[in-house]
Amino acid sequence: MQSCAGTTVSLVLGAVLAGVVFGAAPARADGPSFDCGKASLPAEKAICADPQLSAIDLLVAKAFKDFEPAFGGDKHKIARGLIADRNACKGDAACIVSALNNALQTYGNAPSWVQDYNIALIGKKALEVAARNPGSNDQPLPSAIGQCASTHIDTLTTRLGDDPLETASPDAGSAVTFTNGGGAVSYDREPGLAASKVGEPVVMCLISIPRDCPKDDDRGRVYYGIDLAAKGSWALPDSQHMCGGA
Repeated sequence: MQSCAGTTVSLVLGAVLAGVVFGAAPARADGPSFDCGKASLPAEKAICADPQLSAIDLLVAKAFKDFEPAFGGDKHKIARGLIADRNACKGDAACIVSALNNALQTYGNAPSWVQDYNIALIGKKALEVAARNPGSNDQPLPSAIGQCASTHIDTLTTRLGDDPLETASPDAGSAVTFTNGGGAVSYDREPGLAASKVGEPVVMCLISIPRDCPKDDDRGRVYYGIDLAAKGSWALPDSQHMCGGA
């Protein structure tokens, strides 16, 4: 017999799937940037099998041509790191689209429909993770793009941590910490966080790792999160400033 928690996850998963089918941009006929006849890696084969991923891969290749690193780094070295992120996903489409979207953001050209597709697929994956871990036991903070983990909300405050988020003014921003050591912050009052409560179960997925950064500055990792009780979601960085910021 399916538990109440499992039923909730199934219902929300159905809503996310509907978003993927009806909310994403129509499939493109162009792409990818490489010859699918020579594709050998699982990630390459997954891209070739998916018109959306193929189109996004081609956008990445086009955006790279005009890319100039912000901190004087080697653009080809940065690109190799981004490709390694993609290839590490193997055949995981949610991971691949996160890696490709991360590359587009790095190169300064990420269309909104790509970001929407990214959130749709990673949201589906997050709920699948929740279904496999119905006890919501804490799991380690994700360390690679596309990884997801179950955890719980530890604190919910304003951006600077001065007041509880629930009673704070709308212009005080939002901040959350999780019991697995993770966290997220926003200059805005995030609806998904404002609807949440301390102690509620969450699945968080790493969707972006900044690659165009000064040496040893790894701020600005972006996590997608979904509160399994309140059903709110968010996609926020782990610090107030991205790498290289103030």
